[in-house]
Amino acid sequence: MDKKAFIKYIAALLLFGLNGIVASRIPLNSYEIVFLRTLIGSVLLVALFLLGRGKFHIGNYKSDVLFVVLSGMAMGTSWMFLYEAYQQIGVSLSSLLYYCGPVIVMILSPLLFHERFTVPKVIGFAVVLIGVFLVNGNSFENGGNTWGLFCGAMSAVMYFFMVTLNKRSKNIVGLENSVIQLVVSFLTVAVFTGIKQGFYIEIPVNALPWIIILGVVNTGIGCYLYFSPLSKIPVQTVAVCGYLEPLSAVVFAALLLNEQMTAIQIVGAACIIGGAMIGELVKFKRA
Repeated sequence: MDKKAFIKYIAALLLFGLNGIVASRIPLNSYEIVFLRTLIGSVLLVALFLLGRGKFHIGNYKSDVLFVVLSGMAMGTSWMFLYEAYQQIGVSLSSLLYYCGPVIVMILSPLLFHERFTVPKVIGFAVVLIGVFLVNGNSFENGGNTWGLFCGAMSAVMYFFMVTLNKRSKNIVGLENSVIQLVVSFLTVAVFTGIKQGFYIEIPVNALPWIIILGVVNTGIGCYLYFSPLSKIPVQTVAVCGYLEPLSAVVFAALLLNEQMTAIQIVGAACIIGGAMIGELVKFKRA
């Protein structure tokens, strides 16, 4: 596996782990936040692509472009469901439901991508899943409304489509992939926002810095680091290591928001790290 691609992917997960903290500073509804996030991120990536004299290959690889476009639609839809779930049932429970998406990816990857299950990956994934429940599972005790739970579940389904569809693109990769992905995501959210309320959004002055950070760093740069290496990373590795995002979200919340981690959460965090390492690094030797 390409080491540089793997490092980019991990960096993106850490940036995404900060999303909840940054978004908590923005007093807007869920789809307004996603609209502004994708708008700013799209402008940044398009500018970088043009300044780098990048060329689109849309006419040469039409089937690949279709997969990236559909993946972008899934990403925009997933984010809208996720941010709505944040507001309805809280970040912890929403994250737990959202990260059922990698479970779906791993279960279906042998059928979709012909990737073989290995014992270390299965064991590592099981340990990671246990860790996620230990970190976030106490949220179930507080319950949640039906709409919020539905949004959380749908964000996972859309996550599955986002990853698997993007993985189908073999020729549209790198920054070109990220640009198309994010622009389509923005257009998807824009259509919904326009139908829902129109495009007038009243933004408080004190929220502007956080909106810029969310759009430029967490979305523009984050999406480039996330999607550009996907074609070089096995889909089961994407599924297992993807759990570093909710882990980093918990750690960042403890460090930046002074939220205390319980002993069970610390054990869960250890399971997530350990499980990811088992799934990625451990290999059984044949006799």
